[in-house]
Amino acid sequence: MATKQRTRTDQETQKRGADRVVTSNRRAFHDYFIDETVEAGVALTGTEIKSIRAGKATISEAYARIDNGELWLVGAHISPYSHGSYTNHDPDRPRKLLVHKAQIQDLQAAIERKGLTLVPLRLVLKRGRAKVDIGVARGKKLYDKRASAAEREATRDIQRAMRDRA
Repeated sequence: MATKQRTRTDQETQKRGADRVVTSNRRAFHDYFIDETVEAGVALTGTEIKSIRAGKATISEAYARIDNGELWLVGAHISPYSHGSYTNHDPDRPRKLLVHKAQIQDLQAAIERKGLTLVPLRLVLKRGRAKVDIGVARGKKLYDKRASAAEREATRDIQRAMRDRA
């Protein structure tokens, strides 16, 4: 007797394999030039990952730092899980970021240069695991921000003109 094998629909495959951006730090792109990015895993407790899956996380005030050869995410807020009990987590605790030792050494060398810092750019769920994109960033001056805004406006005007023309 032949067994019927169940095939996944496109929606199921897309749901399982697709990355879901939980939150992004738009302010970082406004305030900094991003030189390079590194994807890092986040060491979480059970209620923290449940809150992230529910979309209750913020990284706009957060930054990353290196302490004793370990990379830490500081200032990220993950709200307490609504169905949690006394085992609920501290929402503002520092969280360890999981990257290779060589990557930490590269980041350490990069931030020792003048004016560079580590900024979280976005929080993503990949295959059920929370990942943070960390950017090595240089601060923008006020005139840099104005130039970026003018460039964005010009690009928008060009796109609008091309769309109206077609």
